Amino acid sequence: MMNVQLHRFALPLEHEFRIARATTTVQRSLVVELQHDGIYGLGEVTENAFYGHSLDSMAESIHSCESFLKHYTFGDPEDLWDHLQALLKDDPFALSAIDLAAHDLYGKLQCQSTYDLLELQWLDVPPSSYTIGIAPINEMVAKLQEKPAWDIYKIKLGTSLDVDIVRQLREYTSAVFRVDANCGWTADETIANSVQLKPLGVEFIEQPLPAAAADKDHRRVFHESALPVIADESCLVETDVEKCIGRFHGVNIKLCKCGGLTPAVRMLMQARSSGMKTMVGCMVESTVGISAAAQLLPLLDYADLDGAVLLAEDPADGVAVINGRVELSDRYGNGAELVPERANKLTV
Repeated sequence: MMNVQLHRFALPLEHEFRIARATTTVQRSLVVELQHDGIYGLGEVTENAFYGHSLDSMAESIHSCESFLKHYTFGDPEDLWDHLQALLKDDPFALSAIDLAAHDLYGKLQCQSTYDLLELQWLDVPPSSYTIGIAPINEMVAKLQEKPAWDIYKIKLGTSLDVDIVRQLREYTSAVFRVDANCGWTADETIANSVQLKPLGVEFIEQPLPAAAADKDHRRVFHESALPVIADESCLVETDVEKCIGRFHGVNIKLCKCGGLTPAVRMLMQARSSGMKTMVGCMVESTVGISAAAQLLPLLDYADLDGAVLLAEDPADGVAVINGRVELSDRYGNGAELVPERANKLTV
């Protein structure tokens, strides 16, 4: 038997955050608390207009499962995910939040970290990048200079001045750059931009074309780009991994899009076995969500887990990302917990 409690938060960002299709100053977040035998697990998902998920819609989806959860005998997260997938097939965001909470709960019941229970070893895990959103170039430079100790910066692009933006940022750091066009380029633009970006120390390009772009365009970019291309919007669920072979050099998995840690592990293993690079990214979210995603670091080549770093206030403690270095929590499960005095201020 499990009980469910939902916590709604409005998370203020340190700076306005802009990508090719949206601008955010406050991120609305839903934290799911699963309670079983006096122990609780936490999972998080954020509101996302692009994918059509609001706090209300996700809460409604989760409430629709409450009767099932109350009568469910909790064993392990994968079994629970298998049962819930049919109930939440149209809402992977809600499914993800429950799955993250279930992994956290299971780890606490077993007195182990989630990555241990996934049979992963915390060895040579990759550092995270720090994301710089689209803004006037002086503001982008200022954001970079506020975080001078990071070794990797992810630059959001999708403007008419993209190469010039990277060229100007390069004057202020020797760090690795990764660029994310968020579906904002054509095939011709991607190939031309890649040639100019490579000597500027850019490591790869994330999702340059819209997911719905013609297959021939994706394959042309795959073969002709001077830089590797990593799928994001083109790799949402498990069946997408196979579709990315021959179209992308790697995949960026977002837990909220695929339905949680349970399918994410399978997707990452499939990508690795297919010779693709692996990455896990995040939304702008609290330490609850970041702590869960961090459990997958042993499976990754690249990580983008700076979501909580972008916040002005965070309702939780847990896994910490310090200048890109990911530091584990000493708690079991995913390692996060809400801090009441902070969480209460951010509740909506």
